[in-house]
Amino acid sequence: MQNIKYHLKNYYDDLLFVPLGGTDRIGMNFYAYHYKGKWLIVDMGLGFAEESMPGIDILLPLTTFMEHHKENIIGMILTHGHEDHIGAVPYLWDRIECTIYTSPFTATLLKAKIAESRINTHNTIIEIHSGETIDLQPFTVEFIAITHSIPEMEAILIKTDRGNIFHTGDWKFDPDPILGDPSDIKKLKKIGDNGILALVCDSTNIYNEGRSGSEGELSKSLQQIINKKCNSNGMIVVTTFASNVARMHSIICAAHSLGRHVILSGRSLWRLYNAAKECGYLQDVPECLPTTEIQNYKRNEVLVICTGCQGEVRATTSRVSYNDHPDINMKEGDSIIFSSSIIPGNERRILDIFNRFCKMGVEIFTAKNHFVHVSGHPNRDEIKQLYDLLRPEIVIPMHGEYMHIHEHRKFAISNGIKFAIESDVGDVIKISKKGPEKVGIAETGTLLVDGEILIRKDSSIIRDRRIMRDGGAVIVLLLINQHGKLIRYPKIFTPGILDTQTTIGMELADILIEDIRDIFSEKSSSLRIGDAYIKKILTTKIKKIMRKFRKKEEPYVIVHIEQVTI
Repeated sequence: MQNIKYHLKNYYDDLLFVPLGGTDRIGMNFYAYHYKGKWLIVDMGLGFAEESMPGIDILLPLTTFMEHHKENIIGMILTHGHEDHIGAVPYLWDRIECTIYTSPFTATLLKAKIAESRINTHNTIIEIHSGETIDLQPFTVEFIAITHSIPEMEAILIKTDRGNIFHTGDWKFDPDPILGDPSDIKKLKKIGDNGILALVCDSTNIYNEGRSGSEGELSKSLQQIINKKCNSNGMIVVTTFASNVARMHSIICAAHSLGRHVILSGRSLWRLYNAAKECGYLQDVPECLPTTEIQNYKRNEVLVICTGCQGEVRATTSRVSYNDHPDINMKEGDSIIFSSSIIPGNERRILDIFNRFCKMGVEIFTAKNHFVHVSGHPNRDEIKQLYDLLRPEIVIPMHGEYMHIHEHRKFAISNGIKFAIESDVGDVIKISKKGPEKVGIAETGTLLVDGEILIRKDSSIIRDRRIMRDGGAVIVLLLINQHGKLIRYPKIFTPGILDTQTTIGMELADILIEDIRDIFSEKSSSLRIGDAYIKKILTTKIKKIMRKFRKKEEPYVIVHIEQVTI
């Protein structure tokens, strides 16, 4: 955990940028801008847990820094409706309680998410349309439409008397986005003509040459694959990112051309579908059906769109691969299309899903061997084009892991940008005509969503779970009388360690019991109920025995002493 190492009062009149998330990983975007003592937040997204966090699915950015400045927060801008940009709001908004400004479609998605949570935003979500400007003194903020993989992606132009900042959010230049208009190149050039001090820019695809591809071209490819390459006699399943309305539109149209009914599976997909309908999208396609309707049609009469393209354990794709879905049952002759990329870190579980489908005899189509996906983020040629349009003096990379941020800075300098800086989470960056300067470190961290509660990343709960996951557990129950004497044999439970039905398991359990009896007998005269010293000795002995016999990670040890009066 980092500590605040600077005094904000020394920078009261300075323009500051503070990434509180989003510059050390893909996701969990959370940024703040400061000027004249006021703070403007841009996005508040979630991230997804790593294998080192057993039992955890969702990560949230720590809001402590912004809570310190709560009375000076003038608003929050949400650039678009992806989970890594709005997903933390239902969990964390009540810690800062500021007005939220966003597009109608993003607002609709957010309200649906908030309705499932326990917070009340008190009608503080204000809808802003593309091209509109809001006065949030000392900032003036203009919403700039730019293409992405979800409707109503809004870059923001932040105007101040110290200079203008263009914050891209997620974006790309798509000439045929299927839904919505292409990015207004002429408007971007005009913005550049008026002067851009700093460009805060998406770095996701900074290693990718060329351009990221168009949803329009992909739509034609999906149509061809679904019509020509998938088995016409089997069920067709398409799994994709749940937020891509344009992709959903293309898939529904392809299914309709074959006379197939479209089944939607996944709560997030239905949330997106309903929000799109409410905001006027998907009006020209047939209605989608719930999975319970699948039983009313033959296999070759349906196409299923489902969640889980990243191998999420409880999502539809994974459940279907295990034959564990109540309505969807795939078999030999069926086809599944993974219309998605593989997010780094998910490779193993997605490959496991591929293997399970292969064993079923299901034909798999992926981005490795078919044109089934385009990214929603810009490749190098698009980033260079944005540089040329805006002509910023400073580039501050965001939205990426450390390696993306580093590469983006080098790319900016190589393309003639005067100043570029690598921003780490918590860096307080002063933005001025003299260039960017790191002037302090803000408090940052990660919260873990554990069911209905939030815990810190460094919580002992997670540490203990890791130990139990990797080393198992030994639980010892001791029953003593008022004189500190054992009145029955210790009971030992060894989940994840010993199979006490085997000879070696029984032998090791007996050794543990005898050693515990010996130690307890030696120390019983000094025993006090809950005596930490006795428990420590027993724990140390148990770990030593287990190390000797197993030669691997130490187990998690629990010693419980109960006194009864006889």
